[in-house]
Amino acid sequence: MENQGASVVITHHIQDGKQQEYEKWLDAIVPVTKHSEGFIDLQIVRPIPDLTFVYTVIIRFDTIKNLRNWMESDDRKKLIEQANPLFTKNDNYQIKSGLDFLFNSENEGNKVPVRWKQFLVTWSAIYPLSILIPVVILPFLRIFSIPANHYFDGFVNSGIIVFLMIFLVMPNYTRLIKKWLYK
Repeated sequence: MENQGASVVITHHIQDGKQQEYEKWLDAIVPVTKHSEGFIDLQIVRPIPDLTFVYTVIIRFDTIKNLRNWMESDDRKKLIEQANPLFTKNDNYQIKSGLDFLFNSENEGNKVPVRWKQFLVTWSAIYPLSILIPVVILPFLRIFSIPANHYFDGFVNSGIIVFLMIFLVMPNYTRLIKKWLYK
């Protein structure tokens, strides 16, 4: 339990018309990030064309120390300096341990709910999804003649559950119970 891992959520507000340059910059920084000590994975949430302009990058490391080492490294500083002319706002990021990033909103700043509330909220969101998703998804897999396989079915179900948790359920759920969660 001591080593929960660590995540950083980075938001970059890109100037209009500079998205191609930013994508090239991502091509340069992503391999450097992946070779950093303790790197686990990263996701890039790209803006919706003609609708949004914010890139969100979520990077996970095995320890908060390794994450801080990367965020404060000379390599990252140099790459951020190169990208600064593309930003409308400064390089903005928040470092979180464990799953804290699921419970953080811009309105709450760096405030994070106590762990027992995070546990209850996460469990109460995952439990119904873990019941409903297989009931909905597995019949579709069989319709497409994908044979039943416990591991493949679990892989698909868990991927859908995690996607829903991060992008749909938790942002809305935490907004709904915000008063209790942050009390």
